[in-house]
Amino acid sequence: MKSRVSLVSAMITAGVLATPTWADPFSFTTGNTDGRLGALSQTERSGTFQTETADDFFLTETTVISGATITGLLTVPSAHIDNVEVELYHVFSLDSDVVRTSGAPTFSTAEVVTRVNSPADVEIDAATRDGRGRTLKFSASSLNASFTVLNSVVDGINPTPSRTGGEGPVTGEEVQITIKFTKPIILPAGHYFFRPDVQLADGDFLYLSAATPVAPDLQAWIRNSDLAPDWLRIGTDIIGADPVTGAAAPKFNMTFSLAGNTIPAAGVPGEQSCQEDSVSALAGQFEGIHAAASRLGFSNVRALQKSLKEFCNP
Repeated sequence: MKSRVSLVSAMITAGVLATPTWADPFSFTTGNTDGRLGALSQTERSGTFQTETADDFFLTETTVISGATITGLLTVPSAHIDNVEVELYHVFSLDSDVVRTSGAPTFSTAEVVTRVNSPADVEIDAATRDGRGRTLKFSASSLNASFTVLNSVVDGINPTPSRTGGEGPVTGEEVQITIKFTKPIILPAGHYFFRPDVQLADGDFLYLSAATPVAPDLQAWIRNSDLAPDWLRIGTDIIGADPVTGAAAPKFNMTFSLAGNTIPAAGVPGEQSCQEDSVSALAGQFEGIHAAASRLGFSNVRALQKSLKEFCNP
């Protein structure tokens, strides 16, 4: 009997066609910024912590994500963007130290009010992409030379939450960063958090908020390297309710979009036939595996095969 590995190789070499299974391109967006909030999301540098801001999205079937956009504020207009990194997280408690970060307020070592619906402790390794590692390319375009957000969260991220009300308005240059994943990301259906990290030569990058989509969407979370591996809810845990009006704590989403393609008949991660099934699905969907690699944004069939191996063996 021919082995599964050799069968997959043969299918790839020959560009075997399976029964076509068509699917629409995948897209997700939170829309335009609403100007309510800017939250720090940038790499550590001298005198500052790394600070991460994350917001969630859903996938209803296996999806190849080939690109993204994020919208943010440069506090120093026209500041040079040195690098962009993207990490994806499962929802807590996957990939997490459940004992230490149980989220129970009475738990003796808990540093946050709750971890329910937060990002996990650690990222999904196979889904991390970095400009310096050449697994993504990015470009920035100016949307507004002078843009003001009504509130901000930059420094007030404390292990024992103390509601600050935010750090007030900030004015800067509104930019959109367009990201192409030179190594596209393959994910099974699920609920994830998207976290971009921007490194600047000068000033801060504040990730801008967008209008909150309809439930079951979750609110945005933030942490710095002092708080990690825990996270805080930007609106509920940091800004809090308005002490004057009594208005409830706000909830925020961040301004980003994702694009790619679904693979409806992809294999199931962890199953022996996963890679064979996924290759067959792609060959059928795109009328050949070489066409699939090109359409999905992979540099060649070998790169696609390597990513499928990572997808099938999480």
